[in-house]
Amino acid sequence: MRFASVSSLAALLLAGTANFAAHAETPPPPAAARPLPETVPSDLPRIARPSHYAITVTPDAENLSFTASSAVDFELFAPSRTVTLSANALDITRARLVPAGGGAPVTLTVSTDADAQTATFTAPAMLAPGRYRLETDYAGTINTQANGLFALDYPDKRTGEQVRGLFTQFEAPDARRFAPTFDEPSYKATFDLSAIVPEKLMAVSNMPIASETPLGNGRKRVVFQTTPRMSSYLLFFALGDFERLAKKADDGTEVGIVGPAGSGEQGRYALDELAKLMPYYGDYFGVSFPLPKLDNVAGPGSSQFFGAMENWGGIFTFERILLDDPTITSPATRQRIASVQAHEVAHQWFGDLVTMAWWDDLWLNEGFASWMETKASDHFHPDWYPLLSRVGGREAAMSLDGFASTHPVVQKIRTVEETNQAFDAITYQKGEAVISMLEAFAGEDTWRDGLRRYMHDHAYGNTQSDDLWSAIEAAGAPGLTAIAHDFTLQPGIPLVKLESATCAAGNTQLTLSQSEFSRDRKDEAAANPQRWRVPLLLSHGSGPGERQVLEGTASYTLPGCGPVIVNGGQLGYFRTLYGPEMLAQLTAALPGFAPIDQLGLVADNMALANAGYQPLGPALDLLAAVPQDANPVVATDAAERYSRLESLLDRAQNADADKAKLLGIAQERFGERLAALGYDVKEGEPVADSNLRVALLGALSAMGDPEVIGEARRRFAMLAENPRALDGPLKTTWLAIAGRNATRADWEQIVRLAESSTSAVERTTYWSLAGATEDEALAQEALQLALSGRPSATDSSQIISSVARRHPELAYDFVLANLAEVEPLVDASARTRFIAGLVGSSYDPAMIAKLEALRAGLPEDEQRPVARALAGLKDRIARDPRLQSELRAWLAAR
Repeated sequence: MRFASVSSLAALLLAGTANFAAHAETPPPPAAARPLPETVPSDLPRIARPSHYAITVTPDAENLSFTASSAVDFELFAPSRTVTLSANALDITRARLVPAGGGAPVTLTVSTDADAQTATFTAPAMLAPGRYRLETDYAGTINTQANGLFALDYPDKRTGEQVRGLFTQFEAPDARRFAPTFDEPSYKATFDLSAIVPEKLMAVSNMPIASETPLGNGRKRVVFQTTPRMSSYLLFFALGDFERLAKKADDGTEVGIVGPAGSGEQGRYALDELAKLMPYYGDYFGVSFPLPKLDNVAGPGSSQFFGAMENWGGIFTFERILLDDPTITSPATRQRIASVQAHEVAHQWFGDLVTMAWWDDLWLNEGFASWMETKASDHFHPDWYPLLSRVGGREAAMSLDGFASTHPVVQKIRTVEETNQAFDAITYQKGEAVISMLEAFAGEDTWRDGLRRYMHDHAYGNTQSDDLWSAIEAAGAPGLTAIAHDFTLQPGIPLVKLESATCAAGNTQLTLSQSEFSRDRKDEAAANPQRWRVPLLLSHGSGPGERQVLEGTASYTLPGCGPVIVNGGQLGYFRTLYGPEMLAQLTAALPGFAPIDQLGLVADNMALANAGYQPLGPALDLLAAVPQDANPVVATDAAERYSRLESLLDRAQNADADKAKLLGIAQERFGERLAALGYDVKEGEPVADSNLRVALLGALSAMGDPEVIGEARRRFAMLAENPRALDGPLKTTWLAIAGRNATRADWEQIVRLAESSTSAVERTTYWSLAGATEDEALAQEALQLALSGRPSATDSSQIISSVARRHPELAYDFVLANLAEVEPLVDASARTRFIAGLVGSSYDPAMIAKLEALRAGLPEDEQRPVARALAGLKDRIARDPRLQSELRAWLAAR
């Protein structure tokens, strides 16, 4: 194992920005065992703490069950007859307690609480404080959704026969479905895992295999090396007919990509990306990767809840975003393969080595991994322009954070359901946005030095947010904690208003005031706004600008004259409301601004117009000012915005002429760019150009461009003679356009292609397309198909989600009418979010009463997703007529 080591704090301070990673054979010894402090929430009694688990599992994949034995070493801190552990859906048949250092074993009785997800073990007499081993035998269920130990069925890549792989997913609290555990983040322990499995299958876990022993009858015992101390949710096990590509990274870590047999070289791209990340992260964090290997395991299928999981030493990723299949993988998906892996590998340090103490601080894992994903992508692939993605991430977070149903970044979590709901855009994208803002405030070197100190001081331990802020401040960023508290301990979005800007003597005199942006409580937010210390970068669009921190109302002097960007570089988490005169100046100057400011200004002003803080017209003028030769990421965003404007008109009455005019504007702005790109990928072209082509084809087809739709239909027709005719990087693009405009004959062909495919990713693509049709009758048939048993469970839920994008009311009513059949198709941890999410594109007032009825029937801790859906629906219904009118007026004036 490797970890940072210095002899004293003075040596650490002298290390500066240098890499002080050091090597050690073992992690530091554990601190003296003591009860979990009251400052850390827990659902378990605070009288015991584990140090080690030894688990042996025997899966029965065919019958979707397993048997297992477990031994948990723990220390008891107070006299007690009972010890309580987390356990869910485990049938515990034997339990005994063995005192450490000798003594007679004690047989225990077991009682379980399904609601609390616990098992309580009771001794016949009082147990004295001390060290014990709890031994259990038990049985459990192999699930068909990604909870606990679960199965994925998929076509063998070589034969097309259905085969089954087993995998685990324990975050948030599902290790308790695999073994009785202290299944909370702060109860770290080491793990010994062994498995009795078919001898022809490959078993994978967090650590390398220590031994394999034949047992006869076609079975073997696989024993894995002992893990470092880690939280239970990071334990991992997979079993199947797999193959592995592997290599040594430059830091000495063996890295591997594990995929279904027959994957061949499909894992090579991810493997090469993985190998590059290891020394980069080790250097950045100042701590070398402490495990001997890191695998990334591909699982066929999908989940409504997650795409990948950062199990320490054994990442799990769904195949579609890990393996590079040249018959269907697009350039954007290759980009996603790299970025998702960068996210999960960042977790190996931020989340696995140092873990949040409780789920309140989940953002310490996810926000930082998202931020580091972007930083690593920019380091290795600057031609992708990954830093520009931070504007989209900010907007995704603000789309939730502007409603009263939002929550702080650091949120109070007390139940399993609340934990499951915490994986949202506030935790991920607002977390990343706030971190980016704080890094800019501290400075990149100071920020990195603070992170290194934090990693060194808390390796193999647990932390809360203030531990991080203290480390950054100690590295040289005074005042950071106060700003961090403002943006992480209270919800919402600051609204910075440019009250005045005058030029005198070659300088611009600015007056700024602060309020609060809101989508559904504007009057209250204006009358009694929350307060933030808001980091600003005042700029004329070039040069270093002026950094300030706004509290309340303040005046500043900015050298030079001209239009002023209050959020220069777009790293501030706030909205900026400009007056009409300044907004007009910004619009005129937009073509000369940096791409990040072009993106941010358009996004910010469109959001302000949508929320009613300003008319839509000036925001549309800003959008129209995006130059035709804009950076491809900026152009991609602009094209998608024109497509959304068409959707706005699509809901208006007698809007055909306006829709035709809007399409003409889009064709004028993007036609030459698309012609230059062509309809096919060119060898060696930049990924950003490939992505722009996809965006232009998608936007223009959605707006009704007959040429693009005709080309899609022509290409789709080729599949009748040759099912491989569309193979290549644009396959999913042309299929999506054809699927949306499918006739009955097209739709039936899509279903046939799904059923005949031997590729799990391709099969899922076709099943999803079956639900993506504009034709309501075909959409209804797709919903029936989802419950027919012909698609897999995960594919069936994808069909329903696809229908909901264009027929939300149809999908919602269908799911509620068939709830007993739909629930098994959805992750148990995501069912409420799945149902509420079906109405994300609805504008039907009748849906309000349906959602209110749904919310009324749910426990309080399950209501937030429905509250969010209601808030969004009411907002869309209220704003739509105004926006339609203002858009049509803007079109009429052009």
